[in-house]
Amino acid sequence: MPALSPQAPPDRLTQHPSSPQDSATCDRHYKTLDTTLKRNHYQPDALIEVLHKAQESFGYLEDEVLLYIARQLKQPLSRVYGVASFYHLFSLKPSGIHNCVVCLGTACYVKGARQILDRLELELAIKVGETTSDGQISLLSARCLGACGLAPAAVFDGEVGGKLTAEDALARLQALTIND
Repeated sequence: MPALSPQAPPDRLTQHPSSPQDSATCDRHYKTLDTTLKRNHYQPDALIEVLHKAQESFGYLEDEVLLYIARQLKQPLSRVYGVASFYHLFSLKPSGIHNCVVCLGTACYVKGARQILDRLELELAIKVGETTSDGQISLLSARCLGACGLAPAAVFDGEVGGKLTAEDALARLQALTIND
C-alpha cells in the first residue's frame, strides 16, 4: 500500500505541475471527481462509482487521488486502496499510449497464448501489468476475451486480433507505434 500520511491533504495549489496547462487540467479532473462525490452525497457505498470516475478523469488511480477520495468519503485509505487494488479494472499505474491484452483462457492457452506472451515480454523488456519505459505500450493479460473461436487472441488498442502467432502480435504492436 502506498505510504501516504493521512493528515496531509493533497493540496492542488501546492502541487507543482510542469506547466500552467497541467494545473488547469488537474483542477478540471478534481472538479469532475467532486461533481461525482456530490451527486452521491459523499456516501461510502459510492466508492466504486467514484473510483471509476477518478480513473476516467485521471487515466489511473494515483496515490494522491486515492487519498483525496478516502478523505471525501470519510473512509480509511486502506479500504479505498483495497478496493482499487482488488478489482482488475482499476489501474494504480499510468498505462501506455497503446495497450495489448493477451487472452490466457483455456482455448487461447492451449493454442499458444503463453508463448506469445513470453515473447512479447522478452521483446518489450516488460512483464505483464507493466508499461514500456518510453510509455508506449502496456502489456496485460485476461482470463478470457470471449473470442475462443479466434484462439489464440489478443486485443490491440481495443481491436481483437485472432489466430495469432508471436510474430503477428509483435507486428501489430510495431504497426501501432509507427502510426504515432
